[in-house]
Amino acid sequence: MNNFIKYIILIFSLITTNVNAEFNVKARSAILQDFHSGKILYEKEADASIYPASMTKIMTAIIAFDLIKSGDLNLDDKFIVSERAWRLSTAGYSSMFIMVGDEVSVENLLRGIIVASGNDACVALAEGIAGTEEEFAILMTAKAKEIGMENTNFSNSSGINDPNNYSTVRDILKMSNYLIKEYPKYYEYFSEKEFTWDRTGGDPITQGNRNPLLYKSLGADGIKTGYLAVEKYSLASSIDRNGRRLIAVGSGFDTKNARSRESTKILTYGLTNFDLVKITEAEKSISEVDVWLGKQATVKVYTKEDIYKTIKKARKKNLKISLNYDGPIEAPIYKDDKVAKLKIVYDEEIIGEYDLFAAQEVKKLNMFSRLLRSLNYLIWGDV
Repeated sequence: MNNFIKYIILIFSLITTNVNAEFNVKARSAILQDFHSGKILYEKEADASIYPASMTKIMTAIIAFDLIKSGDLNLDDKFIVSERAWRLSTAGYSSMFIMVGDEVSVENLLRGIIVASGNDACVALAEGIAGTEEEFAILMTAKAKEIGMENTNFSNSSGINDPNNYSTVRDILKMSNYLIKEYPKYYEYFSEKEFTWDRTGGDPITQGNRNPLLYKSLGADGIKTGYLAVEKYSLASSIDRNGRRLIAVGSGFDTKNARSRESTKILTYGLTNFDLVKITEAEKSISEVDVWLGKQATVKVYTKEDIYKTIKKARKKNLKISLNYDGPIEAPIYKDDKVAKLKIVYDEEIIGEYDLFAAQEVKKLNMFSRLLRSLNYLIWGDV
């Protein structure tokens, strides 16, 4: 075999190897989700226990948002800073730089937590809400269980080193998903690139957001970085591109640069290898089914939820949707009656079945009309 042929074979081998190489993120654990469909697009040791570090602060914010939603807390409420909270700002931790005795608004504490990653702000907020940080951590863990974080325990509000403050990237994903879905307005804090604290007894301090993806052209709008010596670098991140949102969580990145590079890589993988297809819009009629012995021959149907599906790029032709029902449906039909099923098939595999509901009432024909309709059917097969 001459050298030219050997060279061609080698090049072809390298190309084939590269094309078929399994996608991998250089982190100890990672996960990627298409937000609207809920589809997990990639995972690596997603249920391995991690120390979430400052990603813990996502839950700290959620507890406050829940209380604001219920009316038990307001953004304008002020909490007095304790010595315990202040000491965190003098111990080399990420800080908002609040002072003992300061009265700080809930909104400023939240921005100090979310943007500046202030551990001192976490303690001040926790003590203001629950009396002690320990009691606040109990609220955090209870909320984690409520939203399905099965392998998580919170022992503090900031994520500073504690063996009893643990989670998984899958659980951090669930928490991030809950935050974005339930609190889209407050989630905007996570996209702020800087926060200025007009501190007591000194010039204002402006600090930048530590999330490196906010400064790239990816469309990132959150969420939270983390670092502990035992865990190394971590990041819960999200991008919103043309109405499509992806959420990624990674932990155990070796360096800051690796955290930025590999998080960008996993999000880009989701964008370039998969398409999001919107199947239905909640409460909006999508089709109609036949009605028997009703004043209308058909009734429009709808789903009670938005339905999205994520599929591989250029494979939309393998996605098939059908309406299934035993029909025609006999009148009377009442609005919101369950009348049919929507079945979604991809690559000959059922990937979803959803109830379809009547969009309006259909009254029954009077006796004479029903008799006439039945005779027509018997004679002509025409319903």
